[in-house]
Amino acid sequence: MRNFDEIYAIAVKSKGSEKALEALLDKPRSRSELAALPDDRWLSCMAKCVFQAGFNWKVVENMWPGFEMAFEGFHLGRCAMLHDDDFARLVTDKRIVRHGTKIRSVQQNAVFLAELVQEYGGVGKAFSNWPSSDYVGLLTLLKKRGSRLGGNTGQYFLRFMGVDSFILSRDVIARLVAEGIIDGAPSSQKSRAVVQEAFNTWQAQSTRSLTEMSRVLAMSVG
Repeated sequence: MRNFDEIYAIAVKSKGSEKALEALLDKPRSRSELAALPDDRWLSCMAKCVFQAGFNWKVVENMWPGFEMAFEGFHLGRCAMLHDDDFARLVTDKRIVRHGTKIRSVQQNAVFLAELVQEYGGVGKAFSNWPSSDYVGLLTLLKKRGSRLGGNTGQYFLRFMGVDSFILSRDVIARLVAEGIIDGAPSSQKSRAVVQEAFNTWQAQSTRSLTEMSRVLAMSVG
């Protein structure tokens, strides 16, 4: 595979200049910033990503104030204790997308995050302390212990919250394939481990975050 500087040069050429490319690069939040984020904001973003999956993102975004009211600010304790009467009310609540299994996932993910609070002292602390060199391990955690957080849903959740992350988008996968790292979408743990190893190598070469490198890879295609 090429070294990161070579891929960066391809992305610069694609965007016309280094300045234009750099203007498009996102950077993750610092560990202290992540640790300081309230627990309810993690659940809110998690729920938004779940509801947006396979649906019109703009519709969910426009309805989000209604979601916040319907789920009482996504307080972990209250959402974890949702019962049958609450679900019966929520599936008829016109302020939200009335998708039964996704509504149920809010309660299930509230329980998951409450467990992280017990284990790490806070949701933000759990995510901020996770090493970027094992980002795929964090994706596995979301898939196994969370609800509806596999695939790109968990990846977008982490990116939107500012966790150092790469997103296996179509363009990122195309660059990984072009570099001979994988031969298709990395759906297995083994193939994702290979992708992680490539990002770790590029990070050692560039000192860039996973977030920045992911964006550079995406913009080196096309």
